[in-house]
Amino acid sequence: MLQMLKELIEYRDLTMMLTLRDLRVRYKQAAMGFLWAIFMPIVAVCAGILIKKAMAVVSQHPLDAQGIISISVKVLPWTFFISSIRFSVQSLVGNGDLVTKIYFPRAVLVLSSILACLFDFSVAVCVLVILLTIFKVGLSIYLFWLPLLIILLFLYTFGLGLLLSAANLFYRDIKYVVEIILMFGIFFTPVFYSAAAFGRWKPLMLLNPLGSILEEIDRVVVLHQMPDTLWIIYAILTSLAAFVIGVIVFHNTEPYFAENI
Repeated sequence: MLQMLKELIEYRDLTMMLTLRDLRVRYKQAAMGFLWAIFMPIVAVCAGILIKKAMAVVSQHPLDAQGIISISVKVLPWTFFISSIRFSVQSLVGNGDLVTKIYFPRAVLVLSSILACLFDFSVAVCVLVILLTIFKVGLSIYLFWLPLLIILLFLYTFGLGLLLSAANLFYRDIKYVVEIILMFGIFFTPVFYSAAAFGRWKPLMLLNPLGSILEEIDRVVVLHQMPDTLWIIYAILTSLAAFVIGVIVFHNTEPYFAENI
């Protein structure tokens, strides 16, 4: 695992080149250009507001501004996650010529796909900051937890990306299974709602590592509260586990990539 991480550092220039290539390909001849980076989050937020409004009507509780802000804050990391997984799953198969012809750490392909999505995430965050300023959400000392939560999100996404990209190379139907899971995953992840709304079933919702990360992001950004000790530890352990497992599986299967692609 350490060897793989060392190679990623050594090939950082290649990683940046591939990341820029992915961004150019994604936005080349796109009428909206970089606006696509915020289009998907906006659509997701609007869908979340409609669902939240419907829930408010049924429960006879008014839809407040905090609920809308929470949806907006959690939608961005969610869209980063699903777009990163979609692109990283296909990163090895989609770059078959590179994999079979020259040597470089194949994890670079997965990492560059995720970094390109991270750029989109950064653009969307800039827009979110403006919205939070308009709604006067304010700042708090708990925002110092936010970098840790973003790192955990990145590690969890990178680990899954490595694992799924390797699996998709050997079993090409993995990408279809992933698409189905991502399509319906938002209903099992506290994005449009708070896990607390499920009462005693809240721990079940937070067993989803991504759900626990999103809930803690909402706590430190919107609610201005200290992260829940139990669930922040759980998020750290599961993110590190996903990263380590992904690196180990990817590293052990990498010698067989060229002959199976």
